[in-house]
Amino acid sequence: MRVGLGTGSTVYYTILELAERSPEITCIGTSDKTEALARERGLTVVTPGEIGSLDVAIDGADEVDPSMNLVKGGGGALTREKIVAELADEFIVVVDRSKLVDRLGRFGLPFEVLEFGVEPVRRRLLALGAQDVTVREAPSDNGNPLLDADFFPIDDPAALGRSCHEIPGVIEHGIFNSAVVDRVCVAHDDGVQEMHPRGPGSH
Repeated sequence: MRVGLGTGSTVYYTILELAERSPEITCIGTSDKTEALARERGLTVVTPGEIGSLDVAIDGADEVDPSMNLVKGGGGALTREKIVAELADEFIVVVDRSKLVDRLGRFGLPFEVLEFGVEPVRRRLLALGAQDVTVREAPSDNGNPLLDADFFPIDDPAALGRSCHEIPGVIEHGIFNSAVVDRVCVAHDDGVQEMHPRGPGSH
């Protein structure tokens, strides 16, 4: 299989399990850290251009609302994560129950932006309704600045995402619409709950 590997603490354990069970799979990673771990565990890692498309992508999330909209990018890999999710026939999100929220935004909304546009983008986000916008010290793996905007609560994730994409200098934002998510697996103390587009169900 061709598998997209996400970034984050939950996906770290997913990669370990995949390496134990399926060392023959071909992978692409959403971050340098993920690629290094996959190679260290004996998985074959290639570029998006080499792999073409993916059978499945597995990634974490910083927040998941009841409609399966996500906020991602806490690890700074949001742009690569969106590319990988788009390549996949099935996009599966793995989280623990602490990531479930009634409304998105309390975590903060990550952005990857052009260096040239950091201050103009920051001002536009404040004008759009952000209560605060901060610039991270470390850049993304792509070498671009990362911002975090406080838009809590995000009542209409799709509308906010469209508005953010219209800002010149924004490379990507951390809202992942539910339309790209096929399944969310939520770890609880007593087992795993699966959420699907038609609604949550336990398995």
